[in-house]
Amino acid sequence: MKKFLSASTKPIIICGPCSAESREQVLKSAEEVKESGIEWFRAGLWKPRTRPHSFEGVGEEGISWLNEVQKMYSLKVCTEVANPYHVELCLKNNIDALWIGARSAANPFTVQEIAESLRGVKDISVMVKNPTTPDVNLWLGDIERIEKQGINDIIAVHRGFNLQNNLPYRQSPLWRIPLELKQRRKDLKIICDASHIAGKSELVKEIAKCSASIGFNGLMIEAHSNPKKAKTDAQQQLYTKELKSFLNEINFPLQNKGQEDCNLQMYREEINDIDENICILMAERMNLSKKIAQIKIEKNMTVFQADRWKEVMNRTLERGEQAGLSKDFLQEIYNIIHQESVRLQENIINSKNGK
Repeated sequence: MKKFLSASTKPIIICGPCSAESREQVLKSAEEVKESGIEWFRAGLWKPRTRPHSFEGVGEEGISWLNEVQKMYSLKVCTEVANPYHVELCLKNNIDALWIGARSAANPFTVQEIAESLRGVKDISVMVKNPTTPDVNLWLGDIERIEKQGINDIIAVHRGFNLQNNLPYRQSPLWRIPLELKQRRKDLKIICDASHIAGKSELVKEIAKCSASIGFNGLMIEAHSNPKKAKTDAQQQLYTKELKSFLNEINFPLQNKGQEDCNLQMYREEINDIDENICILMAERMNLSKKIAQIKIEKNMTVFQADRWKEVMNRTLERGEQAGLSKDFLQEIYNIIHQESVRLQENIINSKNGK
């Protein structure tokens, strides 16, 4: 009988290269994953690239390499599937677990086709990555489509979201989304694909630590025997020989403690999102002030316009009061904003006048 992913009482740790590139690379990576005490090995066979003519995976040929990993190192193996044909090949060759990638997860038609190809299969684990957009209902819907076909062992995988500004990471973590999923489905295990969120190997650890501290059930980490020569996602892959020391630094607390902190982390993440929006809007406001300075130069106007400032402050205080905000707080904040706006305009005017 196969060992299911969710059956583990320990943190679920899945490691291996982003892509299977050659038999030698897969076996070398698997050997070092095994030496790290990890039980699950991952490698992508079919790689959905943004543009064609780049490396799109070895495809079916790599299945035999994963079978060798199973036999030589007694590791459980998993790979990504994007259509029923991929599923058929994996089931036929006894691959232990499958995952549905973020791009596939964004399309309910694709997920439905994959789900139907799994109907009645009892001895397979299925992981569902979040869609590329932060839509918890779409993610949950993907999971439910798999469940409707009788699959009992399902793991959600948080791999971040593609927003306008993801810096400093490749994908925005938006922890509130997986935490909301965890609240709505307390029975569901969630692991973190820290590599895809980080985008850089030096940032993977901090993402992994954060996910562990808020109650995630494990990690999916991309690791390669020689990341510098990786054909896909080279920057975010760790060295497989360093996995043991890396994982020794990740502390998974008792799950009940993580559950207690879920609300706190969710609210903090919402504050982070609001703060980012404030920064973006503030930058837009200051850019408009610079444009206004150019008009004032042409019209020979003074920087400080008392009537306009009075109008801005009165309107702000009125709206703020309606929203339940303190008058003193708003006055202090907007005085600082106004001072910065005046400073920027004065710099532009002085520069124009050669001062």
